[in-house]
Amino acid sequence: MGRIFLLPDEVASQVAAGEVVERPASVVKELIENSIDADASRIEVAIARGGASLIRVVDNGAGMDRDDALLSLERHATSKIRTGQDLAQIRTLGFRGEALPSIASVSRFRIATRLSDSVEGTEIVVNGGKIDSVKASGEAPGTLVEAKSLFFNLPARRKFLRSENTEASHVQHQLFLQAIGHPNVGFVFVRDQSVIFQAPPSAHLADRIRDLRGQQALEQLLEIDPFMSGTVSIRGFIGKAGISRSTRADQTVFVNGRPIENLTVQHGLREGYHTALMKGQYALTFLFIEMEPADVDVNVHPAKREVRFRDPDHIRELIANAVRRTLQADRVRWTQAFQGPLPSQSSPPAAIAVKVFPPESRPLFPLAEQYALRKDWSEFSSPSPSSEISIGSGSEQSAAPRPISSDGELTGPVEASVPKAQSESFRILGVLGRLYILMENEEGLVLVDQHAAHERILFERLRAQLEQAGVPCQRLLIPIVLPVPPKDFDWLLLHVAALQKMGFLIEPFGEGTLKIDGIPQFFRADDPAAAVRQLVDELRSITQGTSRLRLGEDVIAKTVCRHAIKANDELRAVEIDQLIHDLLACDLPYCCPHGRPTMIQIGYHELEKKFGRKV
Repeated sequence: MGRIFLLPDEVASQVAAGEVVERPASVVKELIENSIDADASRIEVAIARGGASLIRVVDNGAGMDRDDALLSLERHATSKIRTGQDLAQIRTLGFRGEALPSIASVSRFRIATRLSDSVEGTEIVVNGGKIDSVKASGEAPGTLVEAKSLFFNLPARRKFLRSENTEASHVQHQLFLQAIGHPNVGFVFVRDQSVIFQAPPSAHLADRIRDLRGQQALEQLLEIDPFMSGTVSIRGFIGKAGISRSTRADQTVFVNGRPIENLTVQHGLREGYHTALMKGQYALTFLFIEMEPADVDVNVHPAKREVRFRDPDHIRELIANAVRRTLQADRVRWTQAFQGPLPSQSSPPAAIAVKVFPPESRPLFPLAEQYALRKDWSEFSSPSPSSEISIGSGSEQSAAPRPISSDGELTGPVEASVPKAQSESFRILGVLGRLYILMENEEGLVLVDQHAAHERILFERLRAQLEQAGVPCQRLLIPIVLPVPPKDFDWLLLHVAALQKMGFLIEPFGEGTLKIDGIPQFFRADDPAAAVRQLVDELRSITQGTSRLRLGEDVIAKTVCRHAIKANDELRAVEIDQLIHDLLACDLPYCCPHGRPTMIQIGYHELEKKFGRKV
């Protein structure tokens, strides 16, 4: 007798449901996507006991007639696609026709739907996958779906549900995702008969973010200037430099309106921020990618959370460039904040002003050598009411660049030439705690961390010098022969040219084996296998415009950290002036190489709130 049997329809339905319905949040996701596909402009979601007892989703979408309502409960019945070729042109959120039958097979299910031009609707009651009744209904136009007693016929699966609060939080997160992804749709969330939030339809994504996350969260974001490259467009919001989270939970990415998770996108974000984020931190992101459906495969995951791009390198490059451009635009905004007019005042500050230095007498000084311990700050301070720092004009001669030893150490003075703008009008007020430089600009008070600021200055200069000189390669007396996994082997061979620019001499040495004849002088290869694995991870995230020194930037950052001015180092007025100008001339002036902020702006509005002048 054979050992292979056909599963009963009831068991097969429950097996299929396990791929789609993981928890109450999965049910909510599938039902909301159906409502959005039906052109609903308002969706109300209600749950009880975390969704295990009740899930109700009501929309004002197109609705269905009786025949379509009955057919929608059959497996693989859908209005979204017709042929296999349609899988390459999916423009809807749902397309498999599995959601409703899967949900109905593991719950006490009811659907009531009505077309807008119909006198009556249809109500269907399903109990564990079996239709109990079909009758006329007087519901409003649209569709109502109820799923009660989730997993009542699968007690083993029901035991895997978490606490009510945990399941409810997953449902709320799913609503947040859909509400962010579709700001033109209004959402209402009711939990145990209490309204948790209401998000009215909005024409702008910023308004929806403000409604769901608050004004403070919106102020931490930068809007991406929408752009298109071929058939791909990118828009949305990203966190400002230095604004980060410890997990990826706040990295929200949509592809053609579908929330997704994808390593290519994550690598693009990390590459775009680079030193603007601390290690182990993740950017706050609301990213929208629109592209031709044929260029992305959404049919690779049962829950449709993951997608696969036809040209992942191109997508990664576009995302990294979008992030860089947005941060660059914010850099321009920062610079403009130090060029605007200062607020008028009846009398200039007296006790905290610093001495005037005419442009022709402003001394030059080597940054790493003379931003150091100095004589009394009071020597350069003046109680005169008219004292104010002067920002000079004209060019200045630079000191000779400091040579770099083979181990990356600074061995001489660093050049200190930065052209000054003619009309910059910020005011340096003084130094707090021998660490924080206090400044006033048109927006309010600015605090500058002198150590972090100097780190950024030295980092960019040292990296630029090394870039011009090329990456020094150290030939190995005995080459390293290293077996690597097939996937990493193929990847490294594809990037041999990039590796040569970074100072590596690598060639294949048999199947699955590499021979390494030379490595960059800054590369640590005490454990060759671990070093190559790290190398592959880095290469997966870089783009064509990546610096050749990417793998050595950690060494550069550690080097400049040792040479930068420290806390309690006293600076003269001219040194502070030079430090600020050099910082504003950097590519990323608002964070150090480790991702910590160099500047913090405290606006007048915030100060007025602190002092009770405004609510």
